[in-house]
Amino acid sequence: MSDEAGLPAHGLPAERVLAGIRALRSGDRPTHGGRLFAYVYDPAVPGLDELTAAAHAESAHVNGLDPTAFPSLLAMENALVGAAAQLLGGGPGTAAPDVVGSVTGGGTESLILAVKAARDAHPEITEPRIVMPVTAHAAFAKAGHYLRVAVDMVPVSAETLRPDPAAIAAAIRPETVLVVASAPGYAHGVIDPVTEIAAVAADAGVRCHVDACFGGWALPWLRRLGEPVPAFDFAVPGVTSISVDLHKYAYAPKGVSILLHRDPELRKPQYFVHADWPGYTMINPVIASTRSGGPIAAAYATLRHLGEDGYLRLAAATRDAVRELADVVRAAGGLRLVAEPESTVICFTATDPELDLFVLVDELAARGWHTQPQLAYAGLPRTVHLTVTASVAPAVAKFGVDLADAVAATRAAGPVTLPAELLALARSLTPEGLTPDLVAGLAGGLGLGLGETADAGSAEPVPDRMAVVNTLLEAVPAALQERLLMEFVGLLQRPTWSHD
Repeated sequence: MSDEAGLPAHGLPAERVLAGIRALRSGDRPTHGGRLFAYVYDPAVPGLDELTAAAHAESAHVNGLDPTAFPSLLAMENALVGAAAQLLGGGPGTAAPDVVGSVTGGGTESLILAVKAARDAHPEITEPRIVMPVTAHAAFAKAGHYLRVAVDMVPVSAETLRPDPAAIAAAIRPETVLVVASAPGYAHGVIDPVTEIAAVAADAGVRCHVDACFGGWALPWLRRLGEPVPAFDFAVPGVTSISVDLHKYAYAPKGVSILLHRDPELRKPQYFVHADWPGYTMINPVIASTRSGGPIAAAYATLRHLGEDGYLRLAAATRDAVRELADVVRAAGGLRLVAEPESTVICFTATDPELDLFVLVDELAARGWHTQPQLAYAGLPRTVHLTVTASVAPAVAKFGVDLADAVAATRAAGPVTLPAELLALARSLTPEGLTPDLVAGLAGGLGLGLGETADAGSAEPVPDRMAVVNTLLEAVPAALQERLLMEFVGLLQRPTWSHD
């Protein structure tokens, strides 16, 4: 029987276990070095990884379920909330002196809880709704799905990528419990008109949540560096809650986010409390009950180690990298920025129809750069998203050389053309009619190896090039996109069995 996968018949030495993990990790994208423009946030600070790993180990077995049993974790959580609140316009001497908050496991959890608090504050509303721009994070749709809250989406301008506050106001109904703004939105890095959105929400007597999960920790430091960051935090009247992720631009290990409320009354509906059973009385401020103290301690160590001066340096390095990358894109030929950078994002599209962005993404990946393709949506063009971190700054020149080379290779390859019969088949499908076998057949028709069995102890096969997949997804309705992706990923996520 193989001892490289599943549960081995006999326990393995520690070094062999770690060697197996390292072997699996060898197929991953690099998390350091500034070549991964999504998913990870690398400050390139020497010694920080070692510090956070040690801090994580110190509190890994501490349980956040009961703060009275582990006051160390309570103290660290309160310190993280206080730091986030002060950075985002709350605390003594501000417009939000009574701000409170909670530490969550990530931005999605923070957004789900913001929606829950708004919904549960109005038990008399039997069919609650939230209003948000189409550029708001998909986690709000997830929250609506989980919590049975309807989502009303407002379009954005194709030029500014921002919603019209008047359209937000028009979308508010008597059943609306929450209005959403982003600072900035993930897709394009654009900051919504928070002041105006919060005002129309306040006029309607509705809560306003500012999703600053993505870049909210960076914006205040950019403002201190003299960048023209618009008002977006608790200094804005009508903003009732803010979320900000520490595992993004606070550069803490995953996963730690903060959900802030302007005052304790607004936070109360966030809690879950249950005493009607014979066990301990359960009270949870967040979704999870048992929570490891490891990520919280690692975040606490990160903030303490970097300090205000460290974050200012990192923000300056990131700002410089954004400016230089913007110039690289402008010089590439056939590309244009969809918005002038105002946070930590570069987002560009193609001006030449023969320059296929999906092929370009694959060509960049072949040169060691991981970027994010974004499909065309409701009049907005397909784009490429770059999340820029401090570690990118030394790599910009090399990226510029590789981008020019990738653009040339993309032109030479030409746009992806799907077989007519395959495209016709895909467009004839309905989400309800899809089966795993049918999707596996589609994958085969696209030349993908999805569904092949990996050797025990090795990573599952993932396609090297995704341009044909993205082209197919963009050609079908959103509901079919969702079902196709569900089935595609399902083909990847299968158990690996030990075998004789």
